[in-house]
Amino acid sequence: MKKQLRVILISIAVFSACGDSNSQNNNPVEAKPTSGIPAMHIEKIKLNQVGFLPSDTKIAVVPSSQATTFLLVNANDGSQVFTGQLSASQHWAPAKDEVSIADFSSVTAPGEYRIKVSGFADSNIVTINNDAFLAAHDAALKAYYFNRASSELLSKHAGIWSRPSGHADDNVLIHTSAASAQRPEGTAISAPKGWYDAGDYNKYIVNSGISVYTLLVAYEHHPEFYQNRDIGIPESTDSSPDILDEIKWNLDWMMAMQDPNDGGVYHKLTTLNFSGAVMPSQGTAQRYVVQKGTAASLNFAASLAVASRIYQAFPQFADVASEYRHAAELAWQWAQDNPNVAYVQPKDVSTGGYGDQVFLDEFSWAAAELFLLTADAQYLQQFKQLNVMPSIPGWSNSAALGYISLLNNGKTILSNDDYRQFLERYLALADNIVNLHQQSAYAVAMQNSDFVWGSNAVALNKAFVLLQAQRFTQNEKYKTAATGLLDYVLGRNPTDYSYLTGFGEKTPVDIHHRPSHADNVVAPVPGFVAGGAQSGQQDGCSYPSKLPASSYVDDWCSYSTNEVTINWNAPLVYVLAGLHTTQ
Repeated sequence: MKKQLRVILISIAVFSACGDSNSQNNNPVEAKPTSGIPAMHIEKIKLNQVGFLPSDTKIAVVPSSQATTFLLVNANDGSQVFTGQLSASQHWAPAKDEVSIADFSSVTAPGEYRIKVSGFADSNIVTINNDAFLAAHDAALKAYYFNRASSELLSKHAGIWSRPSGHADDNVLIHTSAASAQRPEGTAISAPKGWYDAGDYNKYIVNSGISVYTLLVAYEHHPEFYQNRDIGIPESTDSSPDILDEIKWNLDWMMAMQDPNDGGVYHKLTTLNFSGAVMPSQGTAQRYVVQKGTAASLNFAASLAVASRIYQAFPQFADVASEYRHAAELAWQWAQDNPNVAYVQPKDVSTGGYGDQVFLDEFSWAAAELFLLTADAQYLQQFKQLNVMPSIPGWSNSAALGYISLLNNGKTILSNDDYRQFLERYLALADNIVNLHQQSAYAVAMQNSDFVWGSNAVALNKAFVLLQAQRFTQNEKYKTAATGLLDYVLGRNPTDYSYLTGFGEKTPVDIHHRPSHADNVVAPVPGFVAGGAQSGQQDGCSYPSKLPASSYVDDWCSYSTNEVTINWNAPLVYVLAGLHTTQ
């Protein structure tokens, strides 16, 4: 296992690290006091380790103690800046913690501070800055570049994480499960580019759908933010925004996953088994496209429809946008003709399944996007007939995405009654999240049932939902709850980890990500969101706790809590851009 580090990264161009044992203690003990000095709690004051925007809510979580007040002091000279009352102690079930809240939202002056509470070590640095999220945002977006297939990563763009190209994918075979009369088993096709889905080297349409969508709407909702945003990729010198260039790398692959003979879309491009812990260039096993399916075809139709709508605004992408539209319509028609083709893992394939048995949400999402693209009322009629309620987005639950698109883009083309009904449904979802936030001792809208595989993505997708509600209503309660969820991911949690690699005073180092593990560079690729705490412990690793919010370990072994994926990064990119542009 790689040596664990405490990493402080201000820019992805500079990565400095120093040793740290990162030991965990789930049974807090007080050290014996020396004369006149209060006992020092081993547990830490918990807070966002990346930073706070001046106008946003700013809180820290303090483990229960006899203290009733806290101080905010200047980190440089120790001068007192603010004195506040700690809230009454409350119980947080996911970690069985008793905690109080230290609220210092009224402090808006940019600077570096520390929180002092009697009986505790001083907090990590509290950074308040107008640009607090920019470096983290750029790294989270650039993580997609680091996961490119079919591409050499040059040191000019990748720094110490440069690597040779892997997986050209120009000789991919049709698996028996995907065979047709026009493309029989063993037919070779070319399907290069795309992003490696996670810590492995395979590429999956279902997970690409929600990832591409979330990144596309990040651009659509914040175009000025992205207009001149240079994240240091090979395309940064061209005339289109970097985020659209990066998304197009994956869209080029997605287009190759559609069978041109019938419009159906293959579920994944994969080796038969997961590769070992090797670099991409060393992964030379034969690759296949596997089974067409309803979920893949509808994810493809929806995300390509959004892409067509957005890319058509750029003259250089006019032809590409037209191709996206045609491909989306063909995929929709295949799904109409094949409405219940669930993915079934072939016996000789053992890589990720992304299996789904219910397709109403995918039909609903795709119908909404095709209506917005084509203005054809039949799609809106199908959306209304399906009558699917929005819920927290995830790769297997995309219903909310259609609502988000319709509410952001459909006000002038929907009837007042339709728009009002869609908004009411959406705000009911957002209000449920706000209620969880307000009832939480941690001031985070997470409960036991949210701590599933990829729990950090649950938190970030809730924040994504809330920022849409804030856009629709301008009600700050949604932004406040979204900020709480971001704070949780960036360090205000029971593990004391900022779950974003390279950002924070305690951050994952040994993520389950093959390039980071096999590249002989101690520091992992920066900008990846680790999956986060959950008590399933499906991988057989050793964990410090069985509690939902504390069951996490920074170890390559832990693919159930420490892997990374493209769909976990996407909502972080959106949330960081959204909060920055609404400050």
